[in-house]
Amino acid sequence: MTTTAPPGPASATTRPRASTPRRLRAPAAFLLGAVLLLGAAPLALPDSRLNLLAKYLCYAIVAVGVSLAWGRGGLLVLGQGVFFGLGGYAMAMHLKLADAATAGERLPDFMLLYGSSDTLPWWWQPFADPAFALAMTVLLPMTVAGLLGFLVFRRRVKGAYFAILSQALAAALSIWLVGQQATTGGTNGLTGIQGFFGYDLADPVNQRMVYFVIAVALLLLMAAARQLFVSRYGELLVAVRDSEERVRFLGYDPANVKLVAYVVAAGMAGLAGALFVPAVGIISPALIGIVPSIGFVIGAAVGGRASLVGAVLGAVAVAWAQSTLSDAFPAAWTYLQGLLFVLVVGFLPGGLASLGALRRTRRRAPASVRAAAPTTSAVATASTKETA
Repeated sequence: MTTTAPPGPASATTRPRASTPRRLRAPAAFLLGAVLLLGAAPLALPDSRLNLLAKYLCYAIVAVGVSLAWGRGGLLVLGQGVFFGLGGYAMAMHLKLADAATAGERLPDFMLLYGSSDTLPWWWQPFADPAFALAMTVLLPMTVAGLLGFLVFRRRVKGAYFAILSQALAAALSIWLVGQQATTGGTNGLTGIQGFFGYDLADPVNQRMVYFVIAVALLLLMAAARQLFVSRYGELLVAVRDSEERVRFLGYDPANVKLVAYVVAAGMAGLAGALFVPAVGIISPALIGIVPSIGFVIGAAVGGRASLVGAVLGAVAVAWAQSTLSDAFPAAWTYLQGLLFVLVVGFLPGGLASLGALRRTRRRAPASVRAAAPTTSAVATASTKETA
């Protein structure tokens, strides 16, 4: 008489084998991204294209934060241009002061041209310290986001009202910067940046160094965001997105959960703006207003807001399309951008990253007719885990 092993231990031993490919998927994707960004791209692309890719990767860093706040937390952050601009201006202010010191001037060049005083404004003076400037590129956006989020989330403002409020903040900052020509460069912004912590940005070697810094920052932030996604906090953030009242009844404060995601996303946007300045050599109000803020969200939506890889690839693709199509159709690109956002949100909420899950769901549909409700729940759970 033969005996068979009980199903419990057998199934327990087979689970790790089934989950091993899924556990290895994220490290494999990270390794592939590192090879492409740090190896293939610098070897295959000329300097001009590599500089353009560095600009796109800055937008991708913003998309990582958007994926966290919107994809996981359900916060439609239409004002990321504010934090992108705060980080960018903090970095540009230091670099302009360093360029002026190298040239033997007390003031940046635009202040000599437009300023009415021969003294440096008091709020510019701390940015002469490189450590202070680097800290402010991240801490200043996070502080502003923390104050705004504390006021908004405590009053349970959400949905379209939160999106409109964040857009109004982007418009207000852009208008304020335009009106401060003597201290912020006005409409032109801070331009003509020549150095980056002692390195001449006109040197192609130094430009490649800036690209590598941006690429490494993107990879590290994606790894950190991935850990947040799979952590207990990430699960709590998804729970707040799906059923905020239920989470409140369980004893958690949804305002604090959303505030953390919003502040972290703001810090990522600020770092992206700081890295954007040496990559492009300019920061201006036109880069941080309502239209750029919507562009950040569109990139994440097209690729897949709940997927880190999808959000990054979508941001790069939309930025490339903007650089290409805006030259060919300068008057129509803004409308095309808005139409793309509406189509993706309305007909493909999960973005291009959800196509694989949708295909597998259709394949399993005939077998799931007998138990529609449980299968639907299982498919939704599997789709959420995969897009992580």
